[in-house]
Amino acid sequence: MHPILAERTKPFPRTNRLRDDVRSFLSSNGCEKTAEHCMDVGTEARRIALRFGADPVAAETAGWLHDISAVIPNGDRIALSRELGIEVLPEEEAFPMIIHQKLSVVMAEQLFGVTDAAILDAVGCHTTLRAGSTLLDQVLFVADKVAWDQPGTPPYICELQEQLNRSLIHGAFAYINYLWERKHTLKVVHPWLKEAYEELRHRV
Repeated sequence: MHPILAERTKPFPRTNRLRDDVRSFLSSNGCEKTAEHCMDVGTEARRIALRFGADPVAAETAGWLHDISAVIPNGDRIALSRELGIEVLPEEEAFPMIIHQKLSVVMAEQLFGVTDAAILDAVGCHTTLRAGSTLLDQVLFVADKVAWDQPGTPPYICELQEQLNRSLIHGAFAYINYLWERKHTLKVVHPWLKEAYEELRHRV
């Protein structure tokens, strides 16, 4: 484990059961709400994976791990990312919340020993998606939006669910298009989101 991660996170009891260990890690580091969200996204990702022919175990695992970087305060994420050798894009520096997807990848590797590239890649683009996204990427992206972590009902959920009845790509695009139509209200437009929008717009 990189020494800076050991310094920035509190120790937690390990059971060698990933689901329990992720929950324990987040709760021990004061992120109980995120722990519940990650469990919910894991459950939803498994359900969506079974529906669309993706690996349900990989999907559930990615769901558990996707927001583990919530333990790092927003104001510290850019400096920590650079310390860990993560590329920081200008949009991420301007709005550090977005880089949490990349931080979660490194933390999944170093804190939990995850080596499956497909899982790590899905975790690494779960907020923005990306061009050339895989089936697992799309499963986690949609699951995170269905099992959202804010009060009330997601304003996009009816359209997303309706489009999911057509295909997983249609469901993913429904959320991206929802953001795109409101991009003037976003703090930044991440280039990966833009690339995913352009690609999926042609596919749907």
